[in-house]
Amino acid sequence: MLQLMIQKNNEKKQIALVENGKLVEYYEEDENTNRREGNIYIGIVKDILKGMQSAFVDIGTEKNSFIHLKDILPKIDETKQKQDESISISKVIKPNQKILVQVKKDSNEKKGARVSTHINLPSKYVVLMPNTDIITVSQKIESEEEQKRLINLVKNNLSKGNGAIIRTSAQGKKEELINDIKNIENKWNKIIQTSVNPRENKPQLVYKSEDIIEKIQMDLSDKNIEIIEENDIFTKYDINKQIEKSQNRKVWLKCGGFITIDKTEALTAIDVNTGKYTGNKSLDQTIFKVNQEATIEIAKQLRLRDIGGIIIIDYIDMKNEDDKNKIEKLLKEELKKDRTKTQVEGFTKLDLIEMTRKHICSHKE
Repeated sequence: MLQLMIQKNNEKKQIALVENGKLVEYYEEDENTNRREGNIYIGIVKDILKGMQSAFVDIGTEKNSFIHLKDILPKIDETKQKQDESISISKVIKPNQKILVQVKKDSNEKKGARVSTHINLPSKYVVLMPNTDIITVSQKIESEEEQKRLINLVKNNLSKGNGAIIRTSAQGKKEELINDIKNIENKWNKIIQTSVNPRENKPQLVYKSEDIIEKIQMDLSDKNIEIIEENDIFTKYDINKQIEKSQNRKVWLKCGGFITIDKTEALTAIDVNTGKYTGNKSLDQTIFKVNQEATIEIAKQLRLRDIGGIIIIDYIDMKNEDDKNKIEKLLKEELKKDRTKTQVEGFTKLDLIEMTRKHICSHKE
């Protein structure tokens, strides 16, 4: 049973996604904070930083946003080709030029927002990617036959010059998927019309992205969700204790081991420890047991804390290659429960697992 619980206190909105009484996702929104991630703007190019192959773009916010050359050049499928970044950014854009950009990462106290000309428009079954010919399908759809069916269906119904990411919810769908493509392309066409004929010669918001509640409802539209909005709902359902635990640096495992989660500006480091667990068999089995429990918990915590970016997991060293493979496979399986994109790069030479995760809701830092 899925429940979306919404609680408002003063100027703060707390949002909890609860599955069978357990907190699986948690977000906070400050009513005074203007969340811009996903918004699309007509921006004005300001200073060009040739040495960094980047530029500042005025989108009408308190700080100019930042764009890199790779986010201006045509989008490519990075699994098949490499972006040529040898061209100078000054040959691609000029000061005072208008460009259509989308906020990919919100601003914080130190930096302006990061923007890109690579637009993503999410809908129920697809994420539209205008100005590309890339069509990919969610890795969570495992059947090769279904993947091919969906790719062909989307390819035959997308307008020329548009690409798409096919979402997991599209599995088994046909007419609903075709209608969804039409709807999201209509939305894109309206954005284009607005941007071609802007009302004023200055930065302008042309599309406002869905808020976190709308995003959850859209992502889980194929599931039966009960929405509860009350002032004291977290106390009534004993959610506050779970929220408090989710903010701890140290997370205990059932076996007696624990993990620690440390966030830095560059990445998140997760360390696995045996803690109180000594096991009753061999050392290898003891280590594997802790790493196994830690893997399941790590996948839960990444989703619960909405940790994004580069993530490094320092497991307890395993000598057996088969054990490593099992842990890596388990991590990938557990991450399939996550609504957002994750990518596991595998074990490094130093026996660390490298992975990335796209956060769902932008956080002020």
